[in-house]
Amino acid sequence: MPWSVPALRLGRGWVMAPDPGSLTARWERLVRAEGAERAELFGVSRARTPQSAVPALPGQATGTGRFAREREDGRCPEPVRIAHGPFDQQWLIPDHRLIDAARPELWRVADAAQLFAVEQGYGVRPGPEPAVLVSALLPDGRSPAGPPARIRPLYRRPGGREPNLAPGLTALLAGRLGRPVTAEEVVAWAVAVAAPSPAGAVVPFTADPGVWARGVALGRRLTSVQLRGAHGGDRPRLPGGRRPYVRAAVPERPEALTYDAAEEVLRIGTGRISPVPAGAWEFTAGGARTLETWFEGRTRLVEPPAPGTLEAIRPSRWPQEWTSELLELITVLALLAEARPEQARLRAEIRTAAGASAGAGARTGSGAVGRAELRAAGVLPVPSAARRPASVLDHHEEGPEGQFALV
Repeated sequence: MPWSVPALRLGRGWVMAPDPGSLTARWERLVRAEGAERAELFGVSRARTPQSAVPALPGQATGTGRFAREREDGRCPEPVRIAHGPFDQQWLIPDHRLIDAARPELWRVADAAQLFAVEQGYGVRPGPEPAVLVSALLPDGRSPAGPPARIRPLYRRPGGREPNLAPGLTALLAGRLGRPVTAEEVVAWAVAVAAPSPAGAVVPFTADPGVWARGVALGRRLTSVQLRGAHGGDRPRLPGGRRPYVRAAVPERPEALTYDAAEEVLRIGTGRISPVPAGAWEFTAGGARTLETWFEGRTRLVEPPAPGTLEAIRPSRWPQEWTSELLELITVLALLAEARPEQARLRAEIRTAAGASAGAGARTGSGAVGRAELRAAGVLPVPSAARRPASVLDHHEEGPEGQFALV
């Protein structure tokens, strides 16, 4: 997937929140302020000030006049749901005037047909962590503790057109496997077998049709879990008897998140959720325990926002929606953790086949498709044009101060 985009750089934390209501309240507080107070609340950076003139984000109906001229009665743009970090989902004000580096090229191709592969940054990994995640929501590519991720859209154009794959890759794999290969299968395969490395996610390819079929099937299951019902799929569910339930209501202001491994109970203050498999609690991504990261993002136990700032505007009590989101996140992590042994066995089988192929010096009929074969087939090196975003010549976008741009 040669075209990749760096993580979003917001520049100011107040433009994103776990609930849309806080964003609307923050906007209203900001537009009521004037002069130096507005600039202070805004959070001036080298890339953005209230005087910055920038185009609208593709697909978003937001103002392009300088924010300094935004009137007190100006309405907040409709917040959009985005994928925040490895497994969180939060809300963002999609106003280009407020975001240092929003990556417009991603917004340009984000639609109902798009699938984003998120290559996790390599950092300190205390245990097995996913190397590639997927999202139907536009991801911000952030990481709790490690380096930011690289975002790789599956399609280079809106409407699910022009797969973002190295030219010739699917044809080569189809010839070696003796069956058609789609771009969606390549991504599913990567989700199942990718391993992290300092140079990026390593995705070995097999020439064994049976191994390929099992890897693609596993990757599709993992993808369906991560998409949480998007693209026409089902929302993730654990079998009856293993589904997490709220045994005691979450209090209005929970102060701590703890886990009882013996009873499989997750405690949120005085609230209790069970059963919660140990695999869900121990699941880490970006060098941090996922459930703890999710909880801290809503309670700000780490570096609470200073009073008087826009980030300090947030729910005064725990919304019921967050409990529902937590139950689904537990389910997602439990299902992904359960699949890890199957992923490990598949990777081991691929390594064994690759070693045997190398020892025999074989190519046709061997168990692996290596870098040398990719080069011989012209798949590598990837043309420089494939690493750049595609032009969208039939799409009008509003530029700074209401001008129109043709991209």
